[in-house]
Amino acid sequence: MTATPQRPGLTNWLMIITLGIIWGSAFMSVRLTLEGFTPWQTAAGRTLLGALLLTAIGTGLGQGPHKLGSKRGTAIAVIIGIGAVALPFALLSWGQQHVPSAFAGVAMGAVPLLVLPLVWLFSPEEGIGPRRIIGMLLGFAGILTITGPGALSATNDLTLWGRLACIGAALCYACGSVLTRRAPAMPPLAFASVTLIAAALTLTPIALLRDGLPAAWPRTPTLALLYAAALPTALAAVIRVRVITTAGSLFMSNTSYMVPVWSVIFGIALMDEILPDTLYVGLALILAGIAISQSRARAAHSSGKNNPGGA
Repeated sequence: MTATPQRPGLTNWLMIITLGIIWGSAFMSVRLTLEGFTPWQTAAGRTLLGALLLTAIGTGLGQGPHKLGSKRGTAIAVIIGIGAVALPFALLSWGQQHVPSAFAGVAMGAVPLLVLPLVWLFSPEEGIGPRRIIGMLLGFAGILTITGPGALSATNDLTLWGRLACIGAALCYACGSVLTRRAPAMPPLAFASVTLIAAALTLTPIALLRDGLPAAWPRTPTLALLYAAALPTALAAVIRVRVITTAGSLFMSNTSYMVPVWSVIFGIALMDEILPDTLYVGLALILAGIAISQSRARAAHSSGKNNPGGA
C-alpha cells in the first residue's frame, strides 16, 4: 500500500525512529570526535565528508548539485549552508567542549519552538495562534531551566558560554527552517548537497588556517567523525527526504520529540554523563511546548483524515 500523510505506514514509522536515533546520537559522536580533533577540524571534517557523500548519493539518484535549476535557488542554498549549517556546526563543536552531549541534544529540541517567533516576524500570514504561543512560552521556560545557574554544575568558567553556544546553534537551525520555507521549489537532495558544500567551503579554510591538518588520527575520534559525517549529516538527509515526500512534514515533525530523548539516553548509557534534575525538567517543558504548539495542526490533520474534503 502506498504511504500517504494520512497513512504513513510501518516503513515511514521505522524511518523516523531511525532518524531520531541517528540525530540523537550526533551529539555523542561530536563529543567523541573532540577528544582527538579541534572544534574547527571537527566541524569542517563533518561537513566536508558529508558533502562528498551526499553529493555522490544525490548524483546517483539524479539529484546532483547541478539540478538546483536557478541562480536564486543556489544563492538561498549557499546562504543556508553558511548560516544554518556551518555556523551551528561550529557553535556545537565549540560548545560541546564545555557541556555534556545530552545538553546539546536537549537544546536542539527547542528548534520547533524557536521557529515560532521567527514565523510571526517573517511569515505573519501563517499565524501562530494561542496554542503556539503557550507552547512557545513553555519551551522558553525549558530553555531558561537548562541554561540557568543551577541547570548543570559549572566545571569551568566557559560552561555558561558552552550552553549559550548550543542554544545559538538551535537558533541558527530555526532561522534556516524559516528561510527554507521561503525558498523556491528545488530537488531536495540537490538542495541539501549544495548547503553542505557551502558549509564545507566556509569551514575548511578556517580550520586549515587556524589549526592546520590534524597531527594524528586517533582511532575513536576518527571513527566518530566518520560516523557524524556519514549518518547524521548525509544519510539522515536522504531518509528525511524520503519521509517528507511520502508521509509529509507534519509526520516528520515527530522526530522533534525523539532527538532530545535519545541524546539523553546515549549521554547516560554510553558517555557516563551525570545529569541534574533541572535538565530533565527543562526537557519535559520543551517536549510539552512542542506538543501544545503542534496540537492544532495535528487536530486539523486528523480532521482531514476523517473528512478528506477538509473543513
